[in-house]
Amino acid sequence: MDRITLRGVRALGRHGWLPGERDRAQPFELELSVEVDLRAAEARDDLQETVDYAALHRRITGVVERASFALLERLAGEILDAVFEDRRIARASLTISKPSILEGATPSVTLDRSNPRYDRP
Repeated sequence: MDRITLRGVRALGRHGWLPGERDRAQPFELELSVEVDLRAAEARDDLQETVDYAALHRRITGVVERASFALLERLAGEILDAVFEDRRIARASLTISKPSILEGATPSVTLDRSNPRYDRP
């Protein structure tokens, strides 16, 4: 299976367990890798035959910016639900990091899941 990866994605959101963490937007860093069959895009050189990574970027940052959750695990799950709306994506791995907390340490959560809606080519 082929892969499209978005690294260094940054978005501001209101997520956190501790008091005050959801009172103001704070930075989150994401890395998303999706498995998709890219043979048609390779053969036809046509954006319609692939996953548009600009649209994918908008989709994942939109979830971070619009929603508010206590746990990174819940945020990651919601992002993958949005990613899996594209039935061409077979699998995805998402890491969300929360920089600038824990006295310099950066906690992160990674979910690696198959798309229950995957529609084989």
